[in-house]
Amino acid sequence: MILPDPIQRYFSSRAPQDASTLAAAFAPDAEVRDEGQTLRGPQQILRWWQDAKAKYDHSAEPLELTEASGKILVLARVRGNFPGSPADLTFKFGLSGNRISTLEIE
Repeated sequence: MILPDPIQRYFSSRAPQDASTLAAAFAPDAEVRDEGQTLRGPQQILRWWQDAKAKYDHSAEPLELTEASGKILVLARVRGNFPGSPADLTFKFGLSGNRISTLEIE
């Protein structure tokens, strides 16, 4: 499966060493929705990502890519220190140029 470059960067980034790579994958006005919260801009998104990596020590393996309603949907198996691990989650990406503009995780 070939993922668009910013999505590949999202899934391949490792905390904490790849923080700048992850932040650069997001547009300046990007928005992420996850676990009932909305984060805006690369700084908030980076902090959310680092906190989640520290809390759950998780990784996500992309399994399937589809497109719907202008979004790229990636089904991924997420493994980590959380109840129900591993879990298959859907990552809904919106792209703007070569950056992630929106991400919703379900």
